[in-house]
Amino acid sequence: MKYLPAYLLLINAASLLFMYADKRRAIKKRWRISEATLMTLAAIGGSLGALAGMLLFRHKTRHPKFYIGVPTLLLLQIILLFFVFS
Repeated sequence: MKYLPAYLLLINAASLLFMYADKRRAIKKRWRISEATLMTLAAIGGSLGALAGMLLFRHKTRHPKFYIGVPTLLLLQIILLFFVFS
């Protein structure tokens, strides 16, 4: 439990950076990071970083998998944290 804050910080930073990298690659018409990778990062605790990346970089905001899935994952993760720490 003592490593949870550090883990969450790192996984959310990674999610944010992967969203940024994928957006840059999309603009430059280069090889992209798969949607499965982006969603996996969100699912394993990086949903806040993924949501921030979506909003900051205007990336994946038209894909239902992301504009519905990422906020849902964030809500579920908040609920899970509430139950773990109460």
